[in-house]
Amino acid sequence: MSYITMPQVVSNKPSSRIAQLGYSVNILLLFALAVVLTAVITMVFAHKFGYYRGYQAAQSQAKIKAQGIEMTEDDIEALQLKAQIAQKELDAAIQERDISLRNLTDQRQAQQDLEVKNLQLEQLNKVYAEALAKEGGMPLQIIGAMIQPLPEHAFEYRFDVAMLASDGKEKRLNPTLTLLDETSLVSVPLDPSSYDIKGVSHIRGRFKMPEGFVPKQVKLNLSAGGESVEQLYNWRLSAPIKDMPLSLAEIPEPDQRPITDE
Repeated sequence: MSYITMPQVVSNKPSSRIAQLGYSVNILLLFALAVVLTAVITMVFAHKFGYYRGYQAAQSQAKIKAQGIEMTEDDIEALQLKAQIAQKELDAAIQERDISLRNLTDQRQAQQDLEVKNLQLEQLNKVYAEALAKEGGMPLQIIGAMIQPLPEHAFEYRFDVAMLASDGKEKRLNPTLTLLDETSLVSVPLDPSSYDIKGVSHIRGRFKMPEGFVPKQVKLNLSAGGESVEQLYNWRLSAPIKDMPLSLAEIPEPDQRPITDE
């Protein structure tokens, strides 16, 4: 009996799967290696880039800080300069204050001395007045006269009059002032029109000359306590007021100082 041997077919499926599996593993390993290398390279570049940026930022911050320090020093110098100026101004103000205080103290002292002297003079005048009254008093008399030119064709009159009644009491003084030329006269209205007199009275005022009138003489009449005095003066003006303004309104009130020889 003969046997026919059939060829045997051997299956290679398991071995090919192993080969494919090994190939896939190799690919995966290569891919993983590539990923790792990429990550390492990325980390290296990131580190370098971050270090560079950090270095740049540190340099910028240091530069800004240095500029800030320089600006602060400039500000300090400016403040020191301002402080020195302020100190000098303060010292000057203190010095001016001290001078003003000294001047004020001196003025107060001078005013007190003047007040004391005035009181002493008043006391002395009272003693003299009482002594004169006991001797019959002092007759009515003119002790000073002056007419001074002003702006706007105006004039200022000043008369000093003295009288002490025998009873030592105050009397009412009534003056009249008249301007005369060759043929006519002008009566000057006085304001005030009367004065109290006990010792010395000062008659002061102003008037405007009538247009076209040129006086030749001035007559002053006084009456007080039953006494009367008439005095005639030639028209002679004193020197004009120094630095006289153009307007009469700019000139202060009439001069109240006693008349002295000028």
